[in-house]
Amino acid sequence: MNRLNRFRSRLFALLCLTAAALAPTSASAWGREGHEIVAELAERKLTAEAKVELRRLLALELELTLATASTWADAHRSATTAPWHYVNFPRDSCRYDQARDCPGGQCVVGAIERQTRVLGSAASDEERLKALKYLIHFVADVHQPLHAGYVDDKGGNTFQIQAFGRGTNLHAWWDTGLIERRVNGPQGLRAELAAELKGNGWSRPLAPAQWAEESCRIVQRDDFYPSTHKMGIEYPQTQDATLKSRLLAASRRLAAVLNDSLVPK
Repeated sequence: MNRLNRFRSRLFALLCLTAAALAPTSASAWGREGHEIVAELAERKLTAEAKVELRRLLALELELTLATASTWADAHRSATTAPWHYVNFPRDSCRYDQARDCPGGQCVVGAIERQTRVLGSAASDEERLKALKYLIHFVADVHQPLHAGYVDDKGGNTFQIQAFGRGTNLHAWWDTGLIERRVNGPQGLRAELAAELKGNGWSRPLAPAQWAEESCRIVQRDDFYPSTHKMGIEYPQTQDATLKSRLLAASRRLAAVLNDSLVPK
């Protein structure tokens, strides 16, 4: 290796280390587009009764919609609520262990369970609306694979990559890059998922821990982490089916949660 190549190699390593040191412990899963897509699709699967109650609660805030509410939890993130957006697993197991992975319920699984109870309770309208805004966001979060990734790389936040000439990390790429780099962009993705949503709804029980385990198993796949830390056009292509299936599952499951919780039993 000549001097120039050695210099380039050392410079890239230094940049990766610097980026890793500055990387946040969690990012905004799916970004604005992904969260809004999940919310918009979920609203299409609500029952008539659930839609009435949804609109009543949303009317408490001017011009609030399910889609605009979907990013509220990121805009109002604090040191207390930050752990509610993700759950981390050890590399050798995707089996959810509450004591190990979510002590005190301080993870996305525990947050979904708590907010679901509040939304379905006799709490005040203000409390139920706040729970609704959290739920819209967290159900989408847990379906972003790296929001249920490995504890040692902070859900891919410290796994640095070069993607189309830019330095970033794998978590950020899954948040926004995969959607933005699609040939048809976010709008094309919306249309594709809306067409698929017309099929059968999701029939599995409402179990946030299982959703997290699904995401973790995706992260475990051999092709999930780019082996060279460089991402070419083939990575978005090979992961596109997973991207679509996770967004679709999130929207169907969110609809199921809302249908079950919005209407008093």
